[in-house]
Amino acid sequence: MQLPFLQDKKEIKEEVALETGFGRETGLNHLLKYNKEPFHIQHALTVEGVMRYFAETLGYGEDADFWAMVGLLHDIDYGQYPEQHCRKAPELLREIGAGEEFIHAVVSHGYGICADVVPEHEMERVLFAVDELTGLIGAAVKMRPSQSASDLEVPSLKKKYKDKKFAAGCSREVIARGAEMLGWDLDTLFEKTILAMRACEKPVAEEFARLMENTGA
Repeated sequence: MQLPFLQDKKEIKEEVALETGFGRETGLNHLLKYNKEPFHIQHALTVEGVMRYFAETLGYGEDADFWAMVGLLHDIDYGQYPEQHCRKAPELLREIGAGEEFIHAVVSHGYGICADVVPEHEMERVLFAVDELTGLIGAAVKMRPSQSASDLEVPSLKKKYKDKKFAAGCSREVIARGAEMLGWDLDTLFEKTILAMRACEKPVAEEFARLMENTGA
């Protein structure tokens, strides 16, 4: 039987909205339990915001909380179990009652890298595409006088993308594969993700600063 979250968009709209099985406070606390590095926390918050933006702009608004939480917890196991990335995640996510749909979505972002779970739903393909790309955009933003995505444009990002020495840890191959999965060209993926990061930049920065103050980091 095909799971509801793997059906196409039309069929999904006839189903009940996807449920995480837990609230955001629980999810955030779980992230902080297993991830202590500020970079990992900031990345999680950024991907959360980007995934919410994509849900709302691609016609999945009723599932925006689900998309966002997948973004927040997609690297739940990376902080303490980097060698078991995407393999340890199911165990950790079940600790807070995550369902199989949620676990599948999280693990699928490691497809072909550290997992064999195929990104099937559009949500999963978006996560696969933007995970590395948000890192590349974040690195590009740090090089700008504004320190903001607000004035970052596609041509500038393309130059950074083509420079393999820049943010070398951000896999260009994975980004390209993600765009292909979505049926988008790179320019489209770049533009949409820049817009997503612009939209969430301020709230992410504010929450990250609050979390760092509270943890004393």
